Amino acid sequence: MDTKEIKPDVSDKINDIKRFMPETYKSIQAKAAVIGNLAYEQVRRGLRGESNCFYALEGGRVVGTPYTLPGVQAEVAMHMVQWGCTYVCILNDARGT
Repeated sequence: MDTKEIKPDVSDKINDIKRFMPETYKSIQAKAAVIGNLAYEQVRRGLRGESNCFYALEGGRVVGTPYTLPGVQAEVAMHMVQWGCTYVCILNDARGT
């Protein structure tokens, strides 16, 4: 019996980020330059529905899964309204930074 979990395919969602969310994609690439492939894994986890990994908004598109950590969503919303923004990309590098 194979006990390996089959993960949902998120390649279409990743392609949408590349095509329609250029600033988000640049942010992901910049994070990957610092922490390596962990950045891409966190994106995939968020796209599969796992909270507190990856969440982004750009050009009317929303991808990933909202954060459930206390205060994160409220703080992001406050900054979006207070300062305005063209995109938001929240990516947890799993190291607490």
